[in-house]
Amino acid sequence: MLANIWPPVYLSITVAASAWIIVILSGVMLGKGMAGKSFKGKLVIETLLMLPLVLPPTVIGFLLIIVFGKRSPVGQFIEMLFGQPVIFTWWAAVLASSVVAFPLMYQSAKTGFEAVDQDIENAARVDGAGKWGVFFFITVPLSYTSIVSGAILSFARALGEFGATLMFAGNIPGRTQTIPTAIYLAIDSGHMKEAWTLVLASIVISFAMLTAAYRIKR
Repeated sequence: MLANIWPPVYLSITVAASAWIIVILSGVMLGKGMAGKSFKGKLVIETLLMLPLVLPPTVIGFLLIIVFGKRSPVGQFIEMLFGQPVIFTWWAAVLASSVVAFPLMYQSAKTGFEAVDQDIENAARVDGAGKWGVFFFITVPLSYTSIVSGAILSFARALGEFGATLMFAGNIPGRTQTIPTAIYLAIDSGHMKEAWTLVLASIVISFAMLTAAYRIKR
């Protein structure tokens, strides 16, 4: 049974970890860019950034197929560049997980940045610190709790992604089959012991992630 359980667990962790890196970088940068800013169209932009949090995963999967599918300009460019389409590949699973996990990281990082006292940042600039120096040595440390909490929650969300991954990456054993899609297949095939093992593995990992997030918030 372990031979059937380990591949989707390993794949889920590697996909979630890869999506996690993408989400942290994009979430922190966009969170900083939007924090405390006021400009025309900000509400529309923020709504679009947060939309994956409330859209049905199947809708996200459908939109990813439209944007990155073989018939789209983006999909055709990727296929020309790498010799294969992105759909139904490991990278498709990473992309789907990144999209659904991004809002959690973005919102958490933005909240943390908005809580930083601007007087402290201004004082650092007066003392000669540059833009990036202030960001890395003042802003990020003061927002550490929010950033790490968002990172943990986004990792857990990426780990549990199902709908968008199933539509965009498929359910190919050893290639795109993650824990949620493996559970779906196991139940559909009547392999309940395998399904229960995967469910318990998912619960343990998610419980550990949430416990860590709560500890950091305290």
